[in-house]
Amino acid sequence: MSATKDTGPERGFAQRLSVEQVEEGDELAPKFDADGLLPVVTTSAKTGEVLMLGYMNAEALQRTVETGEAHYWSRSRQCLWHKGATSGFVQKVVEMRIDDDQDAVWLRVEMPGEEASCHVGFRSCFYRSLPLGKALDEAPVKLTFEEQEKTFDPKEVYGDAPNPTQL
Repeated sequence: MSATKDTGPERGFAQRLSVEQVEEGDELAPKFDADGLLPVVTTSAKTGEVLMLGYMNAEALQRTVETGEAHYWSRSRQCLWHKGATSGFVQKVVEMRIDDDQDAVWLRVEMPGEEASCHVGFRSCFYRSLPLGKALDEAPVKLTFEEQEKTFDPKEVYGDAPNPTQL
């Protein structure tokens, strides 16, 4: 299975015919990038907090619409990924939006328990911040942890599953 490049309309998607149709029409006509992907910003429906940034290929977009649960394309694993299939932290989609030129998606989701989305164990994948307004020198930029404690223990949840982070 691959992300597949844009080869024309897929099941449930309209062909992109005009700017007016794409920007002001009522048909889903997604524009996948050269790798066949759309970026997806996922936020908590409860708090509005950004939980993660992922990607969808055509199949992930179709499955998310059909099931009401978030599916993504894992770039590191190169496969379709049903969020929560391993961890149990399934993302139930409360609202799904597409941007003006239909090349990015926003999901508002609810999750069981602690609403943890990060495979590292934090609630959000965006658990660190960067300092602003400082000159960059030769030393690496130091990050600040905005979440002080992990929501869950990744070893308990994932066991011996390989870490998806690529070096």
